[in-house]
Amino acid sequence: MPHYFFCLGLNNAAAVCGRAGLLSQNLEVKVIFKELRINEEIRAAEIRLVSDNEDEQLGIVSVKEALRVARERELDLVEIAPNAKPPVCKLMDYGKYRFDQLKRDKEAKKNQRVVSLKEVKLRINIEEHDFEVKAKNAQKFLAGKDKVKVTIMFRGREITHPEQGIELCRRMAERLADVASVEKAAKVEGRNMTMILAPK
Repeated sequence: MPHYFFCLGLNNAAAVCGRAGLLSQNLEVKVIFKELRINEEIRAAEIRLVSDNEDEQLGIVSVKEALRVARERELDLVEIAPNAKPPVCKLMDYGKYRFDQLKRDKEAKKNQRVVSLKEVKLRINIEEHDFEVKAKNAQKFLAGKDKVKVTIMFRGREITHPEQGIELCRRMAERLADVASVEKAAKVEGRNMTMILAPK
């Protein structure tokens, strides 16, 4: 069974394949290797062998010869481009590479921020002080790089005057213009009107 692996890395794959003469300038690399064969799992009779330091091109050799070189250097033979003709294999410490890759993935996830959608609710007859409180809350959310959904809630016959809701949305957008832009313009949804602001 092939070893399941995260990704060799597009830059690394492009560099290896480029040096092996497998990429043209017009070819965009999009393939992420999710599944790699190593050592005796490699099925091809001949492969293009790339050294572990990537500066040394070992050319096209038999898998048997490549495995011999791998054993001599105490490394693994890893098939990084199985669809190339012949397939491209690289000498590497597979266990160490996998450990490093998992460590990098974990670090990347730690640094990722999920953008969430916060909400501030207002009514048509909101007083200036309350409006300012809502605006400051929205400003705080936007400073944290979250989007803000501004919801205008209508009561009774207020829904027959949507222009008042539009005016309130306009005031909020202008109040936060330094830190936000309107991603989704004011729109009536049921008995509410909503507008989405995105951080600049």
